[in-house]
Amino acid sequence: MSTRNRVLFFVTGWLLVLMPFLFWWNTWFGRHLSDKQVTEYLQDNQHPRHIQHALIQMGERMSHHDTTVTRWYPELVDLATHSVEEVRNTDAWVLGQDTSGQGFHEALTKMLMDSSPVVRGNAALSLVRFGDASGRPQIVALLQSVKIAAPSAGRMVDADKPGTAIHQGGLIAKLQNYQQTVELRSPISGRIRNLFVQTGQAVPAGTEIASVDPATDQVWEALRALYLIGQVDDLPSITPYERDLPEVPDHIRQQAVLTDKAIRERANAASK
Repeated sequence: MSTRNRVLFFVTGWLLVLMPFLFWWNTWFGRHLSDKQVTEYLQDNQHPRHIQHALIQMGERMSHHDTTVTRWYPELVDLATHSVEEVRNTDAWVLGQDTSGQGFHEALTKMLMDSSPVVRGNAALSLVRFGDASGRPQIVALLQSVKIAAPSAGRMVDADKPGTAIHQGGLIAKLQNYQQTVELRSPISGRIRNLFVQTGQAVPAGTEIASVDPATDQVWEALRALYLIGQVDDLPSITPYERDLPEVPDHIRQQAVLTDKAIRERANAASK
């Protein structure tokens, strides 16, 4: 091998290692940010993941009672209406880390009307920290399956299988509508429970295509919140998680039982 070819071979190999590392380094939320970087990232609307990175770092510092982060509190309130769903979702979690933050409670209350079910749920969970149970319906909704419907008429050309784990925004199915392909994506992370339409089948607009069960982490947080603010009307959404079934992890089942018990005890105490 000539010297030129050896150099090219070395450079190519080096780039194959370097490029994935640079991608990971720029997207990994665990990388520490300086105060200057936090300020820059919070204002980087061209890169929403930078905003998320800064928010997560702030949330961790707030959980350790780091008062130096208060300088960015006005930005946290503003981000509650950001155009990117993932940013609003992360912001809803961070706003719940300090119940003394000016404008935090009001921002979270408005987020209960967000277009995203995940943002609404996170806002409701954070409001519990404020002693505010106004987001209880949104928390109960976190325990329930999400239905995916066809936005327009078309023919099913591709679909995933029931039981498949899926991330928020993950592709569930595709519909062919004339010359256009419509992608149906999940609004939550979880697992595909049912698929009601077969590949090749024609469906009218509004047809229920699939249902998605919520992810374990989402269920866990909802059950913990309802332990504190749940009411008897919420029990039908809780009892399915009390069953000893393979798809229900032990810690979820145990929390569901505890939440059920706490709700019934509150109801009994209130009736006396």
